Amino acid sequence: MNKSDLKPASVFEQFAKINQIPRPSKHEEKMIAYLRQWGESHHLETKVDETGNVLIKKPATPGYEQHKTVILQSHMDMVCDKLVDVDFDFDKDAIQTYVDGDWLRAKGTTLGADDGIGCAIELAILEATDIEHGPLECVFTRDEETGLTGAEGMKPGFMTGDYLINLDSEDEGEMFVSCAGGRNTQAKFTFKREAAPEGSFFLKAQLKGLNGGHSGDDINKKRANAIKLLGRFLFQTMNRYNGVRLAQFHSGKLHNAIPRDGQFVIAVPNALKENVKADWNIFAAQVEDEFHVTDTQMVWTMESGEAEPVIEQQVARNFVWALQAVDNGIYAICQDPELNGMVETSSNIAAIHSTETEINILSSQRSNVMSNLDNMCATIVATFQLAGAEACSSDGYPAWKMRAESVLRDTVVDAYKELFGKMPVVRGIHAGLECGLFSERYPHLDMISFGPTLRDVHTPDERLYIPTVQMVWDHLLLVLKRL
Repeated sequence: MNKSDLKPASVFEQFAKINQIPRPSKHEEKMIAYLRQWGESHHLETKVDETGNVLIKKPATPGYEQHKTVILQSHMDMVCDKLVDVDFDFDKDAIQTYVDGDWLRAKGTTLGADDGIGCAIELAILEATDIEHGPLECVFTRDEETGLTGAEGMKPGFMTGDYLINLDSEDEGEMFVSCAGGRNTQAKFTFKREAAPEGSFFLKAQLKGLNGGHSGDDINKKRANAIKLLGRFLFQTMNRYNGVRLAQFHSGKLHNAIPRDGQFVIAVPNALKENVKADWNIFAAQVEDEFHVTDTQMVWTMESGEAEPVIEQQVARNFVWALQAVDNGIYAICQDPELNGMVETSSNIAAIHSTETEINILSSQRSNVMSNLDNMCATIVATFQLAGAEACSSDGYPAWKMRAESVLRDTVVDAYKELFGKMPVVRGIHAGLECGLFSERYPHLDMISFGPTLRDVHTPDERLYIPTVQMVWDHLLLVLKRL
């Protein structure tokens, strides 16, 4: 399959244009300008709110003027991650895509299909002259990936529709009617640097090649977390040998991604350096066996490092003990049978970086039950506070609760059965969707979320399953006609 063969052509043409536009979270100015110019050049009513969200209206096709208004909604920003050896500037460079069988991928970076493909579907519908629909409002929110601040900043009245279809889901055939709420928890250890003990030998350890993934949607896949693995080794080593000192620790980038790589620098007594190297190799083999299903491309290296001042001993010890103790992964499973065993509550230790005087820690907690989200955040805060760190949680965003009755849900399900001869899966998602915030500001909205199949979002392995784009397109057009 060549790029010219991609169907529907109008959607993939829009997606190709979107991927020429730099749009990191919090830096979507070029995308906002593009959408404004696009709407105005097509003579469609276009407005931008003070937060930077864009809304483009399209009148109903003849005969559909009395239908209720449908909102189509996607977010314009993308997670920016790349392979460590790839030279790429997300503030300037265009995403380079290629076809790999039935999948669309990017060369060494995130693809941006989360949620660029949703934006492309909206633009293709706005441009189409041969489809039937009632009044449409196409909404493009900013900064979804780093805290949903576009949706958070949207004021009541910006959208005026009755139904909202969110195009930010990643499994074709699954219709999402509920999502988790979430918060970030940050912790900080402060310290003074001091000289390493005389006779110390410095070792630099690196781990890379983990699968990582979305900290909500992939948390149930039992993938390895680089921070937790590096912390385990440090805990084991500091317990086993006296005189091991920590100089640096770096891993992870984003609150909503499971960290795929990391490194630390330690000083060890010269007489113990071969012991520590041997332990590293043994530990690597054990962990590779532990994650032999989910993470098959781990790369472990340990080499000599440059001498440097180290973190004061008690702070480093407290930090490593906290890493060993802190919760990571699934905490609770949903008890509601309608949500089919979905993860209810989880936590992800997402990023840690040391400086000359601080170790800064970022983690993400999610839950469909807000009281359990409070509890999970309190658990993380308490763990780091007991270790002597400053710690606090953000306000976060709310969960989206499933409606008992939904005309939109019934229409979406019936259309899917008619097109594909099977029932779609109707369920909740453990990731955060902007629908949670919309449900607070627009309580009347009947909402659902669906989209084409994506895999390994928030990583350079992100890919889009091409055949599902046509399926979602056909399904969406029938829903718009029927509503």
